[in-house]
Amino acid sequence: MSKIPQIREYGGRPVVMAEKMKYLDKKASMEYGIPDERLMENAGKAIAEETLRLAKDELGKAPAELKISVCCGRGNNGGDGLVSARYLASCGVSARVYMVEPKEAGYGALVVGNVQKAKDAGVPVSLVTRENIEGLLTEFQSSDMLLDALLGVSAVGKPVGPVRRIIQLMNKSARPIIAVDIPSGLSPDTGHHSGVFIIAKHTLTLGFAKTGLMAPHAQKNTGTIKVLDIGYPEQLIEEAAK
Repeated sequence: MSKIPQIREYGGRPVVMAEKMKYLDKKASMEYGIPDERLMENAGKAIAEETLRLAKDELGKAPAELKISVCCGRGNNGGDGLVSARYLASCGVSARVYMVEPKEAGYGALVVGNVQKAKDAGVPVSLVTRENIEGLLTEFQSSDMLLDALLGVSAVGKPVGPVRRIIQLMNKSARPIIAVDIPSGLSPDTGHHSGVFIIAKHTLTLGFAKTGLMAPHAQKNTGTIKVLDIGYPEQLIEEAAK
């Protein structure tokens, strides 16, 4: 078993493993009355705001000058990306979503709802298929920044299929990549990878830093790490430290 980094605090908050993160999300909903929809909305807005700050500080560009490609997976990490694209577009950014095709069971309700909200807000949402996937490289290279919202803390194992190829194309583009929660392909618990992973310039981790982000061997792939507040109550933050 890979060693779990033992750093207990980052960004003024506890560092947690993936299972604890899922537990805290459920507790936020069931005991504190914070629905998953609100957490996702808060996450997407916080990601968009930090992305705009980074674009201004590092690229010297205002929102209306920006082109950002947002790569979204099938799960809630992709939902966070969809919300962020909507907020970026509302600020004048040219934001486009590239969405991994659903499996036979389809997307979850949160993702479906946010696909529709993004479309209603005028955000172009393109399904990535085997036929069009190679064309993404040109789109990525013409962007100022890329958002990686492909895989979150629930992902296990090596990225496969279209997710694997999108990761490769994002890295190949040589554009600055901002990872949502964790760089796709990295283990949220250990920071190790199985060969295919996002090399991020920045990682915007949601609510709490994940243990894998703290691993010294992960630092070259996470870039700078910032913990974003997505609305957890103080009591839940305190419980996360136990």
